[in-house]
Amino acid sequence: MFANHMTFLMLAVSLTVPLLGAMLLLDSPIDPQPLSFKEPPLLLGVLQPNTKLQQAEKLFENQLIGPESIANIGAHVPVPQAPMVLSLHVMFTGTADGRIVKLENGEIETIARFGSGPCKTRDDEPACGRPLGIRAGPNGTLFVADAYKGLFEVNPWKREVKLLISSETPIEGRKMSFVNDLTITQDGRKIYFTDSSSKWQRRDYLLLVMEGTDDGRSGQRTTRGLRLLLAPHSLLEYDTETKEVKVLLDQLRFPNGVQLSPAEDFVLVAETTMARIRRFYLSGLMKGGADLFVENLPGFPDNIRPSSSGGYWVGMATIRSNPGFSMLDFLSERPYIKRMIFKVTMKTIIPKTKMKMHLIRIFFDLCSCKNSRAAYNI
Repeated sequence: MFANHMTFLMLAVSLTVPLLGAMLLLDSPIDPQPLSFKEPPLLLGVLQPNTKLQQAEKLFENQLIGPESIANIGAHVPVPQAPMVLSLHVMFTGTADGRIVKLENGEIETIARFGSGPCKTRDDEPACGRPLGIRAGPNGTLFVADAYKGLFEVNPWKREVKLLISSETPIEGRKMSFVNDLTITQDGRKIYFTDSSSKWQRRDYLLLVMEGTDDGRSGQRTTRGLRLLLAPHSLLEYDTETKEVKVLLDQLRFPNGVQLSPAEDFVLVAETTMARIRRFYLSGLMKGGADLFVENLPGFPDNIRPSSSGGYWVGMATIRSNPGFSMLDFLSERPYIKRMIFKVTMKTIIPKTKMKMHLIRIFFDLCSCKNSRAAYNI
């Protein structure tokens, strides 16, 4: 019995000492700040989990790698940039291997690439590019936010690509590292988009989520004739005529999806790390001001898109279980645990973590939630 106890003790010591040594000697890649959340809303009533999304028809299954945002151009309408009258339901999306593809009549066609090289692993993303937000403009062209390359306009009919803003443009010595989503006015003049971080790239999104900082800064520079006013962790506005870029909101924690209101009097931005959506007013008495559109969401929001009911569909990266246990809520007030986790597991957790937020969605209609059913796939 004594020998067994000694063996157990020696085993415990042999495991604990290296672990403590690693905690003391290794640097943490993140410097997380404590965050405070309200108790997550109960997943009852309209928030009751269900399996509706599992019943959805799967299109192009196993043919597309990581499709993100989707743009749909018209239905049997003439498009100035198109060679003929547009057929019904032509869809476009960006994929994890750096392509913009057209989806029509069951066929997949590559229409553009912003990068080059082999596009097989997470480490290939900076060279290959990673198209994220994509929207259809008023003239039949596409506007695309690439996480690594910047903002582009793509003519899908002529296969022409035009760079609007490059992520390589240094702003106060720092580049945009994580261009994310965008939304465009009906006349195509102004684009509102998010720069999720000036520190972390998309391939390091988990570090961005765990760090949870809002180290935004703003400044004004003139580069190559462009008047630039940028900040990391920001909601920005780009004028396609004047080429001017302005910061609307900064010091955001993981700004993600964006969506203009139908009247274009405000723009919404998902603040993923904080489980909330901010609103910036573009006109009216509140012009230039901002407030909380909705907070304490039942999950951490990603993209925002309009719904036919007048509200908005919001894709959730993950839910905040209540009743149940939410790991991100638990860790939010314990930055020391985050540091310890990434000190010990940094080299193993990041490469093996796959971004699944675009495959599993939680939809929540913000403006009509009392009269609608939230669709959950858990």
